[in-house]
Amino acid sequence: MMAEAKKPVAVAIMGPTASGKTAAALAIARERPVEIISVDSALVYREMDIGTAKPSAEELASAPHHLIDIIDPLDAYSVAQFREDAIRLVGEIAARGRLPLLVGGTMMYFKGLTEGLDDLPTADAAVRAAIDAEAARIGWPGMHARLRELDPVTAERLAPNDAQRINRALEIIELSGKPMSELLARRARPELPFELLSFALEPSDRAVLHQRIALRFDQMLGTHDDSGLVAEVARLRARGDLHPQLPSMRCVGYRQAWEYLDGRIDRAGLRETGIVATRQLAKRQLTWLRSMPERIVIDCLGPDPTGELLGRLSALRT
Repeated sequence: MMAEAKKPVAVAIMGPTASGKTAAALAIARERPVEIISVDSALVYREMDIGTAKPSAEELASAPHHLIDIIDPLDAYSVAQFREDAIRLVGEIAARGRLPLLVGGTMMYFKGLTEGLDDLPTADAAVRAAIDAEAARIGWPGMHARLRELDPVTAERLAPNDAQRINRALEIIELSGKPMSELLARRARPELPFELLSFALEPSDRAVLHQRIALRFDQMLGTHDDSGLVAEVARLRARGDLHPQLPSMRCVGYRQAWEYLDGRIDRAGLRETGIVATRQLAKRQLTWLRSMPERIVIDCLGPDPTGELLGRLSALRT
């Protein structure tokens, strides 16, 4: 009998926002032949470059990149679509003799890839409308508090104003009578057609990560509204077909810039709410990471995190 073919190897570089994932991936690209698969729900959108911290043209040219600039901001890209695309791309990249690098901070994508898709009840418009009506009465933080009583595991990873996901979690409880976290825990873990080595760039000091986040948001804003993030969102608004309820416009930074352009907050408020929202995103990302025991943790604030990552990869002979 023929021996079973050895599975190809792929490497995941995960981490919260501003942890240096892109720099680490590009460092690996300088040392060995790789192709980078973006694991980022914001980088899929065209015309959204500044607020997503999209790699520069020079960085994109340094190694083949995938799943960046693939859809219009008017459209949506699901976890199921990502999983299908990622599995296909890993196979194609490995067949070309290169190392697939899955790089990003969208933990739902990583979870969907490694743990499979959920079998949750389908959406019910009437239930969602009832939840929205209750939220209009008590606010989404109040709905988040209600979710914390019914499903504390799910509530822990959601921001108090994450209307879309809080609604979905409460809808699942209403339709199934069970918390979403329990239903997700029951699903069978699928076998991937490749071996995945998962590295996580995590901060040893959360305060230093917060400083990085503030610095990067300031760089995105720039000093004037005619450049930077505000100008980018103004151009998107000028299309006339986008609105703040779209997944693309709900991305951190874009939502706050839209409110600023609506006159609901001033520039200082834009900076403050944008930085706070990014910190909350990083906190949720770290909560997701802690639920992934198979990851290899590297301190993103260490003296040489990319060097440590390269050393570990060499030791593993990928």
